[in-house]
Amino acid sequence: MRHRRLGLGAVLGSGVIVAASLVAAPLAGAVSPDTATLSFDCGSYGSGTATLTASQDGSTATITVSTSAITAPIDISAGSVSSTLTLTDSNSQTVTLTGSSNPDISAGSAVSTGPLTGTVPTGDGLQASSLQVTVFGITATCNATSAQDPGPFVF
Repeated sequence: MRHRRLGLGAVLGSGVIVAASLVAAPLAGAVSPDTATLSFDCGSYGSGTATLTASQDGSTATITVSTSAITAPIDISAGSVSSTLTLTDSNSQTVTLTGSSNPDISAGSAVSTGPLTGTVPTGDGLQASSLQVTVFGITATCNATSAQDPGPFVF
């Protein structure tokens, strides 16, 4: 009888350790960091900082962008902005995320766009290198002028 209790206790103890390990383990498919900032130069459209917020579902990445580098000259209704964000890894390989979604943007406000989606490789560190924003048929091309802080996205 004593051996049975000892065996049952060992099994239960092992189960608790395994369960605790699973709770402490990072979620599969989580991106790190989930938010980063960097600077963009958009030529005659302006320059400024951008905040990128990333998430991941399997091999699909989703990033929203809010940047003071481009301000709306007039009110822009939701869903009127088409954007392409290019991310580059340490080997100069690129991944593009695209989307045609945005909230309402009032005149003079910073442009916010996304979600931008695309397929990303797992384990690679990706940094934003350029952003194209098209509003009313006019395209602004922005180039990153700083590295992402706190660092590249790892999907």
